Amino acid sequence: MTTIALEGMQFFANHGYYEEEQATNTYFIVDVYVQIGDKNMREATMTDDLTGTVNYEMIYEICKLEMKKTTRLIETLAQRIYNRLKSQFPFASKIEVRLSKMHPPLAGVVDRAFVFIS
Repeated sequence: MTTIALEGMQFFANHGYYEEEQATNTYFIVDVYVQIGDKNMREATMTDDLTGTVNYEMIYEICKLEMKKTTRLIETLAQRIYNRLKSQFPFASKIEVRLSKMHPPLAGVVDRAFVFIS
């Protein structure tokens, strides 16, 4: 198995359940991990061809597009990113998405709230 990942993709966006959250930009971090089987990886490395592996520029573009769509629940947003990645890379044996909302507006100090989908 080979894992191709992008960690720490940073976005400012208006996601949140409450109107106040949707009116102000919040800092989000997205981490994506895509696993592909050894056979796919061997073929890609032998031919040095991007079409047989995971284009991480496409991972970023998918995340960027989905982060632009205001969403109430980060669970919904993470699932949309996951679904688009699954569609883009059908040969992937496993995809994982972690979407973190930094410093969520709670009654105390919290570094992040996150959703992890695999």
